[in-house]
Amino acid sequence: MREQEGYTIELTARQKDILNIVKKHAPITGEQIAEMLNVSRATLRTDLSKLVILDYIDAKPKVGYFLGNRGTTEHDEKFRFLKMKVGDVHSVPVIVRETTTIHEAVVSLFLENVGNLIVTDAEGHLAGIVSRKDLLKVTIGNPTASSMPVSLIMTRQANVTTVQPEDSVLEAARRIITHQIDSLPVVVPSDSGNPGDWKVVGRITKTNIIKMLLDMVAEE
Repeated sequence: MREQEGYTIELTARQKDILNIVKKHAPITGEQIAEMLNVSRATLRTDLSKLVILDYIDAKPKVGYFLGNRGTTEHDEKFRFLKMKVGDVHSVPVIVRETTTIHEAVVSLFLENVGNLIVTDAEGHLAGIVSRKDLLKVTIGNPTASSMPVSLIMTRQANVTTVQPEDSVLEAARRIITHQIDSLPVVVPSDSGNPGDWKVVGRITKTNIIKMLLDMVAEE
């Protein structure tokens, strides 16, 4: 899609197919594109002309079609996104200890304006996650809940989905969508050397990912 003279120009499905073919096989002739799409060269004439005018592709006589400035920019932005690592975008974790009371956890949750809290043990290793929903469930109709430790209601570490700084942002987004959660703890192996001990170094959220995409678009 491209804005031109105040109008939004939407590419057709076939034009998008042509653009993808050029991205993969450039330089490529019109006849070769037509053969790949199983249509005649004449059928593609209008589509190719439109893509050239919009600067998605360019053409050189006796050479063929290749990416134009617009197509190259979109290709580069996609490649840039695929290269982004969790360590490049994650935010500061909001952490409480296992012994933190539910009342204290609720206060932290609202002061920090987050959807969940990362829980660590006495050594600072990841112990679990406690969410706004967890806190709401235990406090409704339970006047004694406020003094209970969060360790009694948290999701245990074994069931917590995490990422590491060197994981891609794309992989983090996939895990967030797959598990239908808002954020992931970012962890690294602990100095203890035990395989199950993880040190929390950050958190990556839907907001982190969306902000990163908006920043990339704003740079264009």
